[in-house]
Amino acid sequence: MNDRPADTAPAKDMAWIPGGRFLMGSDEFYPEERPVHPVRVDGFWMDEHPVTVAQFRRFVKATGYVTLAERPLDPADFPGSDRSVLVPGALVFHRTRGPVDLNDVRNWWAYVPGACWRQPDGPGSSIVGRDRHPVTQVAFEDVEAYATWAGKALPTEAEWEFAARGGLEGARFAWGDEFAPKGRMLANTWQGEFPWQNTLEDGFEGTSPVRSFPPNGFGLYDMAGNVWEWTDDFFAPRQSDRAEHACCIPHNPRTSSPDMSFGHGQPGEHIPRRVIKGGSHLCAPNYCLRYRPAARQAEAVDTSTCHIGFRCIVRPS
Repeated sequence: MNDRPADTAPAKDMAWIPGGRFLMGSDEFYPEERPVHPVRVDGFWMDEHPVTVAQFRRFVKATGYVTLAERPLDPADFPGSDRSVLVPGALVFHRTRGPVDLNDVRNWWAYVPGACWRQPDGPGSSIVGRDRHPVTQVAFEDVEAYATWAGKALPTEAEWEFAARGGLEGARFAWGDEFAPKGRMLANTWQGEFPWQNTLEDGFEGTSPVRSFPPNGFGLYDMAGNVWEWTDDFFAPRQSDRAEHACCIPHNPRTSSPDMSFGHGQPGEHIPRRVIKGGSHLCAPNYCLRYRPAARQAEAVDTSTCHIGFRCIVRPS
C-alpha cells in the first residue's frame, strides 16, 4: 500500500509515509544493527515530530493519567531492595566534571526521586517554557496510553526506520552520509567528549524545541537526536536474518514476543525490553554514535529517562 490515501491526514501535523521496500540495518557500526536485510512496509501516517510537552499535558488533563514515574513502587518488583528507597522517580543525566569510565553508566545516570514528566530533571526543575520540547520521563505503558487516547499507535521498528531514512537508501544519516555537511549541524546531539565536555555547536544543551532542525525527505523532524523514541517491537540482540533464508522479503515485520528481550545478567533482567530508535542529545561519537536510522537500542519497559520520548502513527484501515 504505497499510494497515498484519498482522505486527508487523520490528525494535525501528520505526514504520509509512502511505504515500500528498503534495506534495514547497517553493517558499519554496532553488532545489533546487523545484518542488512531487505524489508517491505505498507504506507502509514506519522507524527511530524515527537509528542511535545504541550500535547502530553492535554492528554493528562483530559484523562487524569498518572505516569509510571509518578506512581508508588511495588516492592515485589525489586526483591531484596530497601523499601525506604523505593519512592517514585526516574533517571536523570548529570554531566561529569571530567573524563570517566564509559563502561559504568552510573557515572552520569542517577535515579532521582520526584523526577517525572513535569519535573524532567528532578525536584526544582520545570516544564515551564518547554511546551514545544519533546515530552520525556515516559515509560512504555505511558506512551501506549497516550497513543490509545489519541486514536493512534506506536510504530514498529521497521516502520520507524523506513520513515527515518526519508527515501535515502542506505545513507548513514537521515540526511545523507556526512554528519555535518559544510559544518552545518542537522540534529541535536552531543558535540565534544561525553559525558563531561559539550561544546554546544548545535546550540542546545538538553532537549530542543521540535522543528529546530530541517526535516528529512518525508517531512519528519527530529528523526535523529533530541530524544530517543519508543517503538512497539520487543528487542532482539541482532536484526532478523530471516530474509537471507526465505523466499520472500519480510512484509511489515514486527517482534511481538518478549522472549529474546530480557537482559540476562543485568539489573532488572526480569523486565522485557523494547526497541528505541533515533539517538538523543546525549549521543556522542566517542560513546553512542546512534543518531542514525539503522541504530537501535534496548530499553526496559518500566524505565523513564530525561532523553526518551516518542511519536505515533496511524495505519490506513
